[in-house]
Amino acid sequence: MPDALLIAHGSPADPEPQERALQALAARVRLWCPGWRVRGTTLALPGALERAVAALPDAVIFPFFMAEGWFTRKQLPKRLAEAGMTAPRQLAAFGHSAGLTALAREIALQAARQHGLPETATLLLAAHGSQVSRASANRTEEIAATLRTTTTFRVVTGYVEETPLLHDAARIDGPALCLPLFATRAGHVAQDVPEALAAAGFSGPLLPAIGESPEAARLIADALQSFLSENIPAGGTRADPAQPVGET
Repeated sequence: MPDALLIAHGSPADPEPQERALQALAARVRLWCPGWRVRGTTLALPGALERAVAALPDAVIFPFFMAEGWFTRKQLPKRLAEAGMTAPRQLAAFGHSAGLTALAREIALQAARQHGLPETATLLLAAHGSQVSRASANRTEEIAATLRTTTTFRVVTGYVEETPLLHDAARIDGPALCLPLFATRAGHVAQDVPEALAAAGFSGPLLPAIGESPEAARLIADALQSFLSENIPAGGTRADPAQPVGET
C-alpha cells in the first residue's frame, strides 16, 4: 500500500485549525487514491510532523505550498531529516501541479457567472510574494500569463510582500474579482488580503484560496498516481485514478 504525506506550512500563531484542515484534505485525497494511505500535517504544530513521519516512514511527500522555494527546498527537507526521513521522495509543490492553471480558469469563470460579471472583467490574482525570493512571484506570473491567453479576463497580479503590492494592484475601475493564489486559508488569506482589498476600495468578490477548492484534492491525487505509475515495480499494478472511491 503506497503512503503519502501532505505537508503545509501552517499557522504558528494558531496551529490547530490548519492541522485539522490538512487532515481533512488528506481524507479528500484518499477518495481519489484508492489503495493509498494519505495523511496531512503542518510544520507549525509542534510534534505533528514527527508523529506523521513515524506513522508513515516511507511516505511520498507532497508539499502543499504554492511555489518551489526556500521552504520546499531547504526547510522541509531539513525538518523531515530531523524527524527521521533522511532521503524523502518529494514531489513538486501544489502550485506546480498539472491542471492548476486550468483550475484557476474554471474557478474564475464560474465565479464571474455566479456574480453576474462579464468575462472581460479584471481578474486580480493575489499572491504572497517575497522580499528575498522570486519563487512565489515567478509562479504567479506564469499562471497569469497563461490565463491571459486562455481567457478574456484582464489579468493583473498583486502581492502581500512585494511590488506590485496588493493594495495598489487592487485599485481597479470596472467589474473585477479576486482569486487568492494561496494553498491554505491562513493569516494572509483571512486577514492581509481582505484588508488590502478594503484599503484599495475593491468592491468585487473575494474568492476562496485556490487550495480550498474541492478540486485541489483531485490535483494532488493525480500527482500521486503519476508518481506511482512512473515508479511502479515490475509486475506491479496500480489503482485506476479516474474516479474517487464511492463516487461516480
